[in-house]
Amino acid sequence: MRDFVETDGRVLHVDFRAGARGRRAVVFANSLGTDLRIWDAVVAALPAETPVLRLDKRGHGLSDMGPVTISGLANDTGAAIDRFGISDALVCGVSVGGMVAQSLAVARPDLVAGLILSNTGLAIGTPEIWTPRIETVRDAGMEPIADAVLERWFSARFMETETETVRGYRNMLIRCPSEGYARTCEAIRDTDLTAQAARITQPAICVAGGADLATPPALVTALCEALPRAEFHLLEDAGHLPCIESPDHIAALIADMLGRLPPSVSGQGGVR
Repeated sequence: MRDFVETDGRVLHVDFRAGARGRRAVVFANSLGTDLRIWDAVVAALPAETPVLRLDKRGHGLSDMGPVTISGLANDTGAAIDRFGISDALVCGVSVGGMVAQSLAVARPDLVAGLILSNTGLAIGTPEIWTPRIETVRDAGMEPIADAVLERWFSARFMETETETVRGYRNMLIRCPSEGYARTCEAIRDTDLTAQAARITQPAICVAGGADLATPPALVTALCEALPRAEFHLLEDAGHLPCIESPDHIAALIADMLGRLPPSVSGQGGVR
């Protein structure tokens, strides 16, 4: 069900699949320059009775523009979760979405029972990487950076064999509002979550792609080692977005974590 949620005076585009009452919900947080459709194949691989919530972050997809910080994006996500009566969810975030998931786990532990942290870190990149990209996007739009970004999103194998899919996701990228993209780049550039890592006590699976040029396995390993209850999982041939390249693997990790989580604190499995 496509819907819109107002939070902090701004409208967010969300998609909620109710699933079966009493089943634990899975909440997805997207990467930079994408919208909630990157999870389509993962959601399709999950049982129909699993409740699912996805949303477009500020300045992406059909959501309003607004100031962007990682904590603010976590607040937006929490507001959407509250809107649909969810608690004790499994939160799955990729790239900046993984940073949002970490922040949400600390700010609203009542909403987060477990985490899938895909291709992300406590900090991603450096000012020397992010600032020129921000300037380019603001000066010339998304087109000049698109091909370089795609090479970081996908493995070389995927780029060569799935050319139609790659072209489609290139369209998604270049149609992302440049200001929304730039503001999110600034939020990533200015965020380091190291100080709060020890407070993330929920169980987590940290997923790395062996062919990921944006958040290489060493970065994900460092995240995993900083979290009290995390385990590392390497997808050897995947790039930065295994939700697109290897959706069945991500769905299997979600199913595994759902099976290991204790009963919901709410007593209702996550959806009230």
